[in-house]
Amino acid sequence: MNTFIVALLPVFGAIVIGYLFKRYTFPGDAFWPMAARITYFVFFPALLINNLAPAQLANLALGRLSLAVLLPTLIVALAVLLARPYLRIPGVAFTSVFQGSIRFNTYVGLAAIAALYGSPGITLVAIILAVLVPLVNVLSVLMLTRHGSVRSRHWRDTLPALAKNPLIVACVLGIALNLSGIGLPFVTGELLEIFARAALPMGLLTVGADLDLHAVRTEILPVVVSSGLKLLILPLLTALACRLLGIDDLPMAVAVIFAALPTATSAYILAQQMGGDARLMAGLLTVQTLLAVVTMPLVLLLVL
Repeated sequence: MNTFIVALLPVFGAIVIGYLFKRYTFPGDAFWPMAARITYFVFFPALLINNLAPAQLANLALGRLSLAVLLPTLIVALAVLLARPYLRIPGVAFTSVFQGSIRFNTYVGLAAIAALYGSPGITLVAIILAVLVPLVNVLSVLMLTRHGSVRSRHWRDTLPALAKNPLIVACVLGIALNLSGIGLPFVTGELLEIFARAALPMGLLTVGADLDLHAVRTEILPVVVSSGLKLLILPLLTALACRLLGIDDLPMAVAVIFAALPTATSAYILAQQMGGDARLMAGLLTVQTLLAVVTMPLVLLLVL
């Protein structure tokens, strides 16, 4: 338990610093959108490619690991849908509950896993991202298309965007370089390493800058349902899936940590674009990030 806490505290400490920077307008409000953009399109892809290209992928049970993260996510998504009549949450607000139950904050996940397990852990994260990013995006867009207040966007419209998603592109490119035997050609590894070093601190600072404590003042039921499913039920189901599929040690630890992550900033952006309850989504993002300080070490203690 102490190991997990010691590793995770700096991660959440950087998030708090990012919140304080934004709160006191340092280095300025115009900085944060640009910081988020370069982190998303440059720094994190560099980190993923730099770890995937030289990795020993042949030693990983990729098929079983993919199932271990896919199946629990689908089960939680189905559970939220089946529970909707009993929750009596309006459709627009329900889209935020749905997103908050299955989406994950990649920045927090990469930083936590890098702190705990280093480069081998980040390689496994890249595999999980390649599997889960398309799934959670398609499911979220489907839900917003049906229940959001802006329904002009069809779910098929998200497929081209997914094909251009920088994290997915980075994962595919890294795997291709690995399997082709090319690896990282002359100097590219050193160049990517420079950019990769900026990914985690910048990512965590932008997570903190996106927190909105005012948005926490929202209805209790959506927050409790979404946070309980995302922070507790999903990681426990993932641990069970790993056990049943014979996955243990590092792959299981990474899968469980990723399942235990708070929801993503991108869920708030999608809610804004497609007529979801953006304020509730901001509240869920903030509450789950704060709760994860406690729930992530607790889940890890229970299952690892």
